[in-house]
Amino acid sequence: MTFVYAPPDVPLNLLHADDRIVVADKPAGLLSVPGRGDDRADCLIARLRVEFPDILLIHRLDLDTSGVMIFARDKAAQGDISQQFEKRLTKKVYQARLDGRLEPETGRVDLPLIVDWPNRPRQHVNHDTGKPAQTDWQVLGYEGDTTRVHLMPVTGRSHQLRVHMMETGHAILGDPLYATGGAKNHPRLMLHAETLRVRHPGTGRSVTFAAPVPF
Repeated sequence: MTFVYAPPDVPLNLLHADDRIVVADKPAGLLSVPGRGDDRADCLIARLRVEFPDILLIHRLDLDTSGVMIFARDKAAQGDISQQFEKRLTKKVYQARLDGRLEPETGRVDLPLIVDWPNRPRQHVNHDTGKPAQTDWQVLGYEGDTTRVHLMPVTGRSHQLRVHMMETGHAILGDPLYATGGAKNHPRLMLHAETLRVRHPGTGRSVTFAAPVPF
């Protein structure tokens, strides 16, 4: 089955902008950066460049994930915030809906991850060659046979939250890669980058940006 990229035609949701950084709420279904081919040129950074031609990439969110993304407007700000991500000085909180009832109400998944080469872009757990990956969770509530949680990634591996939740036996609803059966049949991946806390590269103060959860 061939994947057809159909980015959402929605207004740009700008959360913050100043002379050093830009923060936006990325909608699900929109690439963070251009993909391969002219048909995948539409993306969040391209849309932001219309208003902010100097914008620079710091991090990414998966195509299917929505929520807070921060961009720099100069090389120094880009380097500063990139170092914060690398040194785990940022605080990221995601909200997700999971298949089944996740218990206990708080916990940590500590499983090393690496790309599953024959099945790219899938990632998988590999205790021999995987890179360390940890995710903390806190249950917000149960909705029928589903769980609403906050997920706090300690590390930042590709597909980390998605694989870690699958490994608990409670895949994220609507996940096209890792959910199975009825859990897969949702209009979108139920994963949203709700808040991001960083140290502002201009003022040095801690600032938190938030995007409302759309599900």
